[in-house]
Amino acid sequence: MNKIAHYLQGHIAGEVTSNPDARRYFAHDASILEIVPTAIVYPRNENDVRKSIRFAWQLAGRGRKLPITPRGMGSGTSGSAIGSGIVLVFPAHMNKVVSLDTKKRTMSAQPGANFGALLQMLQTHGLFLPPYPASKDYATIGGAVANNAIGEKSVKYGAMADFVQSLRVVLSNGELIETGPLSQKELSHKMGLQTLEGEIYRLIDALLEENAHLLPVGRERLKARFSSIGYNIFDVKKNGQFDLTPLFTGSLGTLGVITEVTFRVAPHHPRTTQMLVSLEELEDLGDILPSLLDLKPSMADMLSRAAVQQILELNPNQLSDLSMPHEAFMHLFIEFDDSKEADRKKKVKHLQKIVDGLGAWSEVYEDLQSQERLRKLSGSVAILLQPQGPAVATPIAEDISVPVDKLADFLKKIQLVYREVGLPPALWGQAGIGVVRMWPALDLGQTGDRQKLFKIQGSLYAAAVRHGGSISASAGDGRVRAPYSPMVYGPEVHALMLSVKKIFDPRGILNPGVKTASTEEIKVLMRSSYSLSNFYDYLPRS
Repeated sequence: MNKIAHYLQGHIAGEVTSNPDARRYFAHDASILEIVPTAIVYPRNENDVRKSIRFAWQLAGRGRKLPITPRGMGSGTSGSAIGSGIVLVFPAHMNKVVSLDTKKRTMSAQPGANFGALLQMLQTHGLFLPPYPASKDYATIGGAVANNAIGEKSVKYGAMADFVQSLRVVLSNGELIETGPLSQKELSHKMGLQTLEGEIYRLIDALLEENAHLLPVGRERLKARFSSIGYNIFDVKKNGQFDLTPLFTGSLGTLGVITEVTFRVAPHHPRTTQMLVSLEELEDLGDILPSLLDLKPSMADMLSRAAVQQILELNPNQLSDLSMPHEAFMHLFIEFDDSKEADRKKKVKHLQKIVDGLGAWSEVYEDLQSQERLRKLSGSVAILLQPQGPAVATPIAEDISVPVDKLADFLKKIQLVYREVGLPPALWGQAGIGVVRMWPALDLGQTGDRQKLFKIQGSLYAAAVRHGGSISASAGDGRVRAPYSPMVYGPEVHALMLSVKKIFDPRGILNPGVKTASTEEIKVLMRSSYSLSNFYDYLPRS
């Protein structure tokens, strides 16, 4: 045990280790990067988190920087759950549900709580938390907040930020604060505090006032529905209230360490009607989406022909239960979860007319058994993430969002870029919100494949931004996408966001490099081979 681990173990209730095996394990998340930490801390309670951060704060005051990195299950692809200092691992102990109020439809949980387990608990009460990610079986609630997660239900229900009400957060000096909407009187009280919290409220308020003219500029540039780039400075002052919560949602542990989340939940309607629509042409996608979204589906996902072809090559039996036309350009997975069966049937009937008008193939799934077959198809992308040799599915430009009316044009650009690098344009995602996911097979040990990586990223990020989109809908900028982040909101607004980081973390100890890394730093940190072996207890999901 090194000196840092030995010191911390003597001051906290949880466990600390600097064992080489543990350090190697926590050197990876689901990104393409690798950073070996100094020590791993399994905090048992909020006080352990405060002591660990205060220790790093004091060291930084003496000129020795020891980064703090909060971590759930490390399922993010942005390189934000790895760091060279102390990694705070929450699932071991801080994984509890703190409270559940079924009447007010609110729940509080610790950051290490398993998202899938929370969903199971909520569903026994007729409730659910809609923006669950594809990785819900192993993702944590803290990670979902840190990334501002979205998922298959987000087309109807929105992102994690739409459900988070308040947070308990440990600041960079070890102070504990609670966030939530404040009236002007309450804000004045906070600004009068002679603490780091008070300083933050004073400086953030001044920053937003002095740069109020830039906020509309940033909002105008982004026309996509979802983005987890930078910090959400746009919703801090809203409806006459002041709330720091939007800044922490999507902050990837760079502003403070979340120790408790309070969020609202929604009524769960388990009976749904699902539909598979196979479109022959790219233009059909642009034609059907506006009418489809008017019907307010609870799911509108997509799977491309190239992805289906790869799945058939790897595991033909995966699609044997469905009679879908495999050669169709795009397959849409549509769901309606309206509480009344009559409403669902009405929407399906309306959609069927639209589909017939396009000459497309479709099938309706109403019973649980047939829906399970459809779920098998939509989940088949997990096959594409499994290694098939030295070239491994790699998360590159895999969370791009564009305005829905620009989705078809963006897919044309994807086909062009992938043709240029000699790879099949296998893609999937949420068509209803314009989110595209791609994991091309690359060997990071080969210079040529690394060049392809940067070619794909640079070309598709630029194209997405030209369409008013974002380089990341919910995976966050992290380290991986940080060099491209200024493209989304423009350099002035991006610089304003980085000023927020300095206010919250004046000594630069909270996940440094996340949201600020350069291309050269990424090249130095890049793995020589990529693997998702950390997640083989489950099939890795995207």
